[in-house]
Amino acid sequence: MSEEQELQTFIHPTAVVDPSAVIGKGSYVGPYAIIGPDVVLGEGCRVEPHAVIHQYVTAGKNCRFFPGCSIGAVPQDLKFAGEKSYTVIGDNCTFRECCTVNRATGEGNETRLGSGILMMAYTHVAHNCTVGNNVIMSNVATLAGHIMVEDRAIIGGLAAVHQFCKIGRNAMIGGMARVAQDVPPFMIVSGDPSFVSGLNSVGLARAGMPPEERSQLKKAFRILYHSGLPMQEAIATMEQELNSCEPVEHLLRFLRNVERGIIRTRKG
Repeated sequence: MSEEQELQTFIHPTAVVDPSAVIGKGSYVGPYAIIGPDVVLGEGCRVEPHAVIHQYVTAGKNCRFFPGCSIGAVPQDLKFAGEKSYTVIGDNCTFRECCTVNRATGEGNETRLGSGILMMAYTHVAHNCTVGNNVIMSNVATLAGHIMVEDRAIIGGLAAVHQFCKIGRNAMIGGMARVAQDVPPFMIVSGDPSFVSGLNSVGLARAGMPPEERSQLKKAFRILYHSGLPMQEAIATMEQELNSCEPVEHLLRFLRNVERGIIRTRKG
């Protein structure tokens, strides 16, 4: 098969594709799929039957949109007044059945998703969210508006995250958790009301973090959660007592910029 044949784009006759949409080479648009105006899809994308890609969506290469998903619809926000806003998606993302991503509120603003994201069935990303690379959202997990999720976070099934919260890198949120404050990087969160149950040690090892860096994060966890120190004193103690390494510096930067407070450990 020639390279030209391999990159051939297929659009099913029953699909509705706006003339202004740009469909990358080698893409597939299935039966009854809808692609709205001003959409740009990169090479090798698959839009399965009955998926809907709304106006002002830009997606990178090799993204897959499963049946019934709705990407880039106007936000569920009473402040939205029809302004021009966007949904921007990286490469190699998967949007399973009936998941939803809303475009931003505010003229020129974006809802932005990174690369390598897996959104399982019935998940939701609301307006003005920023989601990093390699994030996994399990079935029916929900992000309200203006949430920031850092790289490689995992959000369990039926978990709900309050608007304006921040979810740190390599954090893991358990199923059915209710998250109303920031989740520091590298932590595990469970429950309703949610609490930090420990360091995500297994996830960090699987991610290839060296043992010496994991050891420093364990010390950071004990200072932050078991010392009884107020936040600023805990940060100062970590700065003095921990060896400097990239994960520790990232954790400290996150903690210095917390606005909603952080989720704490379970009392008692």
